[in-house]
Amino acid sequence: MDPRGQPMPEDPAVKERVLDWLEVEVIHPIEDFQDPSQEWRRLFSELLGTFFLVLVAAGGGMMGHAFPDTISRSAAVTAPGLMVMAIILFMGKVSGAHLNPAVSLAFAARGDFPWRRVPGYIVVQLVGASLAALFLREVVNVSATYGSNYPAAGYSAGAAFWMELVLTLGLVSVILGTASGAQNVGIIGAFGVGGYIALAGLWGSPISGTSMNPARTFGPDLVGRDFTSYWVYVAGPLAGAALAVVCAFVLRGPGGGQAGSGAAQGDIHTEVADPGKA
Repeated sequence: MDPRGQPMPEDPAVKERVLDWLEVEVIHPIEDFQDPSQEWRRLFSELLGTFFLVLVAAGGGMMGHAFPDTISRSAAVTAPGLMVMAIILFMGKVSGAHLNPAVSLAFAARGDFPWRRVPGYIVVQLVGASLAALFLREVVNVSATYGSNYPAAGYSAGAAFWMELVLTLGLVSVILGTASGAQNVGIIGAFGVGGYIALAGLWGSPISGTSMNPARTFGPDLVGRDFTSYWVYVAGPLAGAALAVVCAFVLRGPGGGQAGSGAAQGDIHTEVADPGKA
């Protein structure tokens, strides 16, 4: 068996080529990722990615308030999905592109991500979200509360909580599923995750705003100094993520495999061969 648990070919020449490929593509990248000196890159990646996510997620509401009748609800809820898709494609290999405390906790509970790295990821996600809300407030010149999430008028916080729970259950299930050994589709998983975020927003946003992310709501609430019903956007996503981990176990068994861990942790390459010496 190779390090991925796959059977090795019997032909010695083919076996040698497979081992060489595994050394370059699997073993070295994981060792490189686990190098503590690379942690700052992963944290910066999470901060930058969450900044861009909240920039469009909160920006839709804030820009819509500043320029009435220019941004439709469909556009506002689709933009975050497209942004997440782009972020996963351009830097998912660095940090795993969690962008969401609920996702970091789910990966850790699944056994695909080290618990000791979770606090750092969550802190930079909250910082990135806050910086995005601060940037929007200063540039757009409207309150960051217009970019946050609140239960819809006429609906209770409890209704919004259940909506966030169910929507996050779906989101984290998609993330864990596309990262698993059975369904791993690599970077193409970006389309599944981004598509789900847009789809959830198109039908679920009227009641809760479809945050599905405690950091996404934290930034605008902090800058807008209004944490009204914020518990909904912490408890709902975290409960949904926990249920997604349970569902993943039922569907695919325990995590911690090569594919899931690679998707959760990233794949940093810092040593690139010099083309001039090839």
